[in-house]
Amino acid sequence: MQKKIEFIAKTQEEAAEIAVAKLHLPSEKIFINVLGELPEGLNCEALVDVNVTLEGKKYLEGILKSLGIGYRIEARSVNGEQELHYLIDTYENSLLIGVKGKTLDALQVLLRQVVQQYSDEHLIVSLDIGGYRQNHIRQLEILATKTAKEVVKTKVAVKLNPMNSFERHVIHEKLSDWRDVYTESEGEGENRAIVIKPKTAE
Repeated sequence: MQKKIEFIAKTQEEAAEIAVAKLHLPSEKIFINVLGELPEGLNCEALVDVNVTLEGKKYLEGILKSLGIGYRIEARSVNGEQELHYLIDTYENSLLIGVKGKTLDALQVLLRQVVQQYSDEHLIVSLDIGGYRQNHIRQLEILATKTAKEVVKTKVAVKLNPMNSFERHVIHEKLSDWRDVYTESEGEGENRAIVIKPKTAE
């Protein structure tokens, strides 16, 4: 749900000033509705009045234009803009992805911060460039399946290399329905890694 606040203002001009100050957004992105009059002033409701998915796309376009990179962007929302998914394709995909996807990860963090300012609820935001993340997910799922089969066969736990939270989530999800193994995260910070363990018979 997009952000909404209620407050009292003496005039509509003051209402606009209060809304801008409280929502930290420009006035053109705010709709103010006067709910009624009270002895102390106008009872006002201010709502964020934007298409959140489109705002995210505009933000990405601004970055790519400033870099002078030709691009194509696909943007779609799921569950009433609770999930926002963006796909960028350019001739400079490798530059935007960065080493081990670190530039892509940084762009996704910035994108999430931009769109989150419009909503009171936690938004799920994903950004992919040239299919890199989708390919990476497939590789992680193959690794998870292969390692899980090894653990089932040997009954010996296997610790994977350290991964970021997104990568660990993929592994956890892939093996969540397995009857013979379970996953745990161990370690702190950049050293946090998943351990795939055999389930013991009850």
